[in-house]
Amino acid sequence: MMLSFFDQFMSPTFLGIPLIVLAVALPWVLYPTPAQRWLNNRLLTLQNWFIFRFTQQLLLPINPGGHKWATILASLMVFLLTMNILGLLPYTFTPTTQLSLNMGLAVPFWLATVIIGMRNQPTHALGHLLPEGTPTPLIPVLIIIETISLFIRPLALGVRLTANLTAGHLLIQLIATAAFVLLPLMPTVAILTATLLFLLTLLEVAVAMIQAYVFVLLLSLYLQENV
Repeated sequence: MMLSFFDQFMSPTFLGIPLIVLAVALPWVLYPTPAQRWLNNRLLTLQNWFIFRFTQQLLLPINPGGHKWATILASLMVFLLTMNILGLLPYTFTPTTQLSLNMGLAVPFWLATVIIGMRNQPTHALGHLLPEGTPTPLIPVLIIIETISLFIRPLALGVRLTANLTAGHLLIQLIATAAFVLLPLMPTVAILTATLLFLLTLLEVAVAMIQAYVFVLLLSLYLQENV
């Protein structure tokens, strides 16, 4: 029983070939492609408005030098949002529950922000490792602590996204299993459990959107420190 709960997080395979690539690539066909016409349909207009507002809010506190990241951060937000929400549908696979995928996104983006800071303003970037006014005996200790915290950032990004989505999916499956088991035995309790399951599903939709936003927001904060 415990193994079956975690089977949903296994990458589906066909003829021994992992299908995680299809799970990542196919949802992009759900989005309308921009047209060359003067007037767009409502769906495309809503999509463009959402991306514009999100990019404007995300890059507002960042220097103009960091605005080059607008396209890639908006694309990352749409990607994570799509994966997280589609993973809540029945009989689907959520690629963002895989730590390997999330770390594969977190490490390169974090490393890019660090490299930009070291290249453009190395003194300012290294200055984060030692706050101003630190007592002399604490300087070695603070440098070590700040260095460790710097290298933990990508791990925190990947683990946070993986843990929140995995916990939510497990909780949904546990409550759904309880509702099916209780239905022939105690119908009233089963109905209450199903109501709780519905509310939890709404909560998980909100968590899926919030976690995608938090992932990109933290990356923008790391970028803000280095530009």
